[in-house]
Amino acid sequence: MQTTDNKPVKIVADILLIHNNRVLLCKYKDANKYDHQQGWFIPDDLVKYGEHPGDAARRILNEQMSYITANLSPGFVESFIGNDGSWHLIFHYWQKVDALPEIMPTGEISEYKWFERFGLPADSDIAHRGWARYTIEKIFGNF
Repeated sequence: MQTTDNKPVKIVADILLIHNNRVLLCKYKDANKYDHQQGWFIPDDLVKYGEHPGDAARRILNEQMSYITANLSPGFVESFIGNDGSWHLIFHYWQKVDALPEIMPTGEISEYKWFERFGLPADSDIAHRGWARYTIEKIFGNF
């Protein structure tokens, strides 16, 4: 997607699953698809043309984790210029789960793990220099 001044645009949705004080993070096999970043991510993907960001968050859980949900809560929206010069518009969603859901990662995921909110990996082990930590803290601060 391009802006009117021909700058690239990336519209992204992510979904944070929360069980008590634990959050689900994943690692992707293909770093090229994720801005050449490696490390732990909140499950995310680009929003498809014409797709509502909430529907994208549901799709992400289904496609990447084989988990189907209807109950999402909007978190917040971010807007910034990425390292590649593209404009990023990020829609963050979250869902609390009463029991640990059965997660079956698909071919895109190399690993997933539940982390304690205050026991997250070091920023150097989280993609985008610890960006998930900021997102998690902001979402937890909203409820």
